[in-house]
Amino acid sequence: MSSGYSSLEEDAEDFFFTARTSFFRRAPQGKSRAGQQDVEKEKETHNYLSKEEIKEKVQKYNLAVTDKLKMTLNSNGIYTGFIKVQMELCKPPQTSPGSNGCMNTLHISSTNTVGEVIEALLKKFLVTESPAKFALYKRCHREDQVYACKLSDREHPLYLRLVAGPRTDTLSFVLREHEIGEWEAFSLPELQNFLRILDKEEDEQLQNLKRRYTAYRHKLEEALGEVWKPG
Repeated sequence: MSSGYSSLEEDAEDFFFTARTSFFRRAPQGKSRAGQQDVEKEKETHNYLSKEEIKEKVQKYNLAVTDKLKMTLNSNGIYTGFIKVQMELCKPPQTSPGSNGCMNTLHISSTNTVGEVIEALLKKFLVTESPAKFALYKRCHREDQVYACKLSDREHPLYLRLVAGPRTDTLSFVLREHEIGEWEAFSLPELQNFLRILDKEEDEQLQNLKRRYTAYRHKLEEALGEVWKPG
């Protein structure tokens, strides 16, 4: 199944695609631990609001929607809907060089995290750089002031959208490249491998240095022996 589908409105400039193939993975049989993690993830998501509160907010949200992008509440309390993410990248995506700065609409679940949203966007636009180099920000408008706040990877964008309502002039999402340290983009195994390589190179350099000084000492001792040799 393709992950892309057309805009709901013919004249819409937004690019719509669903992350369903990336986000909704059936847990393999026999792997109860993975299934348990999914259950815990769902519990974590819905600790914010009760089922009744979620139902009420979804109904209120859908009444306020003006672009047909409504939310759907499932019987298990999980809801699905759309978020719009503005791409503000230093380099435009390979698949659409002119799309940098435009708004992209993503169909997600209430269980999906910020980290999953970032990965889905990068995968869609064939961005091969590490997701650690990117961050999702929420942009809030209050009293003619604009505030941008970086979201943690474990936050749930659709929950934020539900609570704020559908108006993007109240809350919007932005994907940006953020400043990170030189080594922060690497995983722990990669960093440990770098340390092993450095240790090996350090040992080789020490051995070379010892050999050089040993050779120098021998030459110096030979020279001293020639000087003190009886004539």
